[in-house]
Amino acid sequence: MTSTPSARASSAPAPTMDARHSLVISLLLVSAFVVILNETLFGVAIPELIDDLGVTAAMAQWLTTAFMLTLAVIIPITGFLLQRFQTRPMFIVAMSLFSLGTLLGALSPGFEMLLVARIVQASGTAIMMPLLFTTVFGLVPPQIRGRIVGRISIVIAVAPALGPSVSGLILDSLGWRWLFIVMLPIALAALTLGALRVVNVGEPQPGRLDVLSVPLSAIGFGGFVYGLSLLGEAGQSGGAGGEAGASAIGEATTTAIIAIAIGMLGLAVFVWRQLVLQRRGERALLDLRTFQARQFTLSIITVSVASMALFGAIILIPLYVQQVLGLSPLVSGLLILPGALLQGLIAPLIGRRYDAVGPRGLALSGAILLAVAMWGMTFLSATTPLWLITAAHIGLSMGLALLFTPLLTNGLSAIRPELNSYGSAIVGTIQQVSGAAGIALFISVAAAAGGPGSVASEVSVPGIQLAFMAGAITAPLVLPVLLLVRRVTPAEPPATTGQIAAQTPLHTEAEPTS
Repeated sequence: MTSTPSARASSAPAPTMDARHSLVISLLLVSAFVVILNETLFGVAIPELIDDLGVTAAMAQWLTTAFMLTLAVIIPITGFLLQRFQTRPMFIVAMSLFSLGTLLGALSPGFEMLLVARIVQASGTAIMMPLLFTTVFGLVPPQIRGRIVGRISIVIAVAPALGPSVSGLILDSLGWRWLFIVMLPIALAALTLGALRVVNVGEPQPGRLDVLSVPLSAIGFGGFVYGLSLLGEAGQSGGAGGEAGASAIGEATTTAIIAIAIGMLGLAVFVWRQLVLQRRGERALLDLRTFQARQFTLSIITVSVASMALFGAIILIPLYVQQVLGLSPLVSGLLILPGALLQGLIAPLIGRRYDAVGPRGLALSGAILLAVAMWGMTFLSATTPLWLITAAHIGLSMGLALLFTPLLTNGLSAIRPELNSYGSAIVGTIQQVSGAAGIALFISVAAAAGGPGSVASEVSVPGIQLAFMAGAITAPLVLPVLLLVRRVTPAEPPATTGQIAAQTPLHTEAEPTS
C-alpha cells in the first residue's frame, strides 16, 4: 500500500541543528541573559547607593533612567549595524562594552563614573538582543524555531524578573559594588568563548548610513522613553505631601509631557524619513517594510501590551512588598522568584507546542491568564498573605510565557530573511518603549490614588489596587488582535553563511493546525 504524502511527512525525521550552531546560540543566550539581568538589577539598590554615595534620590534614579535611555537610542540603530557588519565582530563589540561597563562600575569611586559605567553597559546590552534574534532566525530550521525562541523568552521575561531577587541576595550580605563584581567574570567568560566560537550569519551588505536618521531616532525614541521615565519617577515620589512635594511632582509631570511630545514629534519625522529613503531605493536606518507582514504587526501589538504588564509588575510588586507590607528588598525579590523560574522552565515547552500547533491557542490562553492574574492583584491589601502574592505572580508569569514565545516566533518568521535584523531591532525597541510605558503607567496610577510613595501603608493600598486594575483592563484588549493571528510557514534559512538573496518573497501564512 502506497503511503500518502501526509503520512510520509509525519514519519519524516524532525530537523535538527548543527552542533556548532547549537553552541553559538547557547553562548548568545547566556550572554543575553547576563546583560538583560542588569536592566533591573539596580532598582532595589537605590537606597543603599543614596546613603553610600551621598546623592539625592533623583540623582540615583538616573542609574536606571540612563540605562533605559541608552537602550532606546541604540537599539533602533542595530538593524543597520547587523546588516553592515558580521555577527562575530558585533558580538565582540557588545560583550566588550558590557564587560568594560561592568569593570568601571566595580571600580567607581563616585556617582559620576558609576553613571558612565551604566551607560557603557547599556550600549552593549542594546546590541545583544537583536543580535540573538537575528542569529536564531538565520541558523535555526523553521520547524524547531518555537523551542529555541522559548529559550529566548527566558531571557526576555525571566532575566528582568530575576534582577530584584539577585540584587536583594547580593545586597543582603555584600555591598552594591558586588552587583558588578559578580557579573564581571561571567561576562568575560562569555566574551572569550563567543570570540572563539560564534559564527557569522550572512554576509555584510554595504550601504551608506543616513546621518539624519540617527539624531531623529535618538530624539524620537530617547525623548519618548525619557518622558515616560519622568512620569514613573514623579509617581514614585508622589504621596510625600506638602506644597513643596506637590510642586515638584507638578514640575516633573510637565517636563515629562513636554519630553513625550518632543519624542512623538521626533518619531513622526523619523518614520517619514525612513519611508522617503525606502521610496528612493536607499537603505533606511530602520526598514519599516517589516510591518508589511501582517502577522509581524499583530505580534508586535500584543507583545507591547505584554511588555507593559511585565515591567509594570516587576517594579510595582517589590514596591508594594517593601512599602506597604514593610518587608526587606530580599523578601520582595524572593517572592517573584518562583514565577520567574517557572516561566523559564515552561517557555521551551511552550515553544515545542508552538512548533506542533501554532500560535493562536497558546496566545489566547496567555492573554486570558494574564488578565485573570492582573484582576487577582487588584485585591492586594496590607494583610495579603505572601503565598497569595507569589501565586498571583506565577499566574502572571505563565500568561506572559504563553504570549511571548509563540508570538515572537510567529511574528519574526513572517518577515523576509533579509529584513531579520530590522525585525529584531524593532522587537527590542518596542519592548523597551513598552517597558518604560508600563512602569510609568503602573507607578503613576498608583501614585494618583496614594501609591507606593506614600508614607502610610493604608493609603498606598488603593493605589496599588488601582494600578493593577489598569493592567487588568488593558490585558483583554489584545484578544480581538489575537483572533487574527495565523500560523506562518516560513522559508528555510540559508544552510551556509552566504549572502541572503535580496528578493526573497514574503512568506506564506497558513492557518494553525489547531
